Amino acid sequence: MSAIKPSGIHHAAYRCKDAKETVDWYGKVLGMEYTTAFAEDHVPSTGAYDPYMHVFLDAGNGNVLAFFELPNQPEMGRDENTPQWVQHLAFRVGSEEELLAAKEHVESLGIDVLGPTHHGIFKSIYFFDPNGHRVELATDIGTDEQYAELKRVAPLMLDEWSQTKKAPRHADWLHEIARKEHGVG
Repeated sequence: MSAIKPSGIHHAAYRCKDAKETVDWYGKVLGMEYTTAFAEDHVPSTGAYDPYMHVFLDAGNGNVLAFFELPNQPEMGRDENTPQWVQHLAFRVGSEEELLAAKEHVESLGIDVLGPTHHGIFKSIYFFDPNGHRVELATDIGTDEQYAELKRVAPLMLDEWSQTKKAPRHADWLHEIARKEHGVG
């Protein structure tokens, strides 16, 4: 057991192409308040010369999303060995109604939205920010019993995955819930 016991995430930081555009987009699309900025010519932790703008946005409930604009670095890219759907920022909304209203809002801004996708215990929509980061909005719909069962089988699933590298079938009931919702099966 580790002696470290985190009390939450202080902030999660990502790179952006343009700090102002990013702040404006997250404010307009997701209603995040821009709270703080740091700009330096030298990186405090390394001392290296690398001018940057570091912006912070209130993501709700004490969570902070931050971005770095790095004008002297090569153009921003993505990990081409990782599919676009893997790396994403997921934010919680309070209900299915809020999720559908969010989809309508995002689409009204001319942004393509995928979903809602039913994951058994939550539903979500997906779209991309101006930096190419995939954004997910999700709402929990599961029962206490379902979450308890997922917690119970999690170690079993991880052990089986570690040995086989194939999807363990311990939570097939999740897929059955989603299939029934879509009228399949």
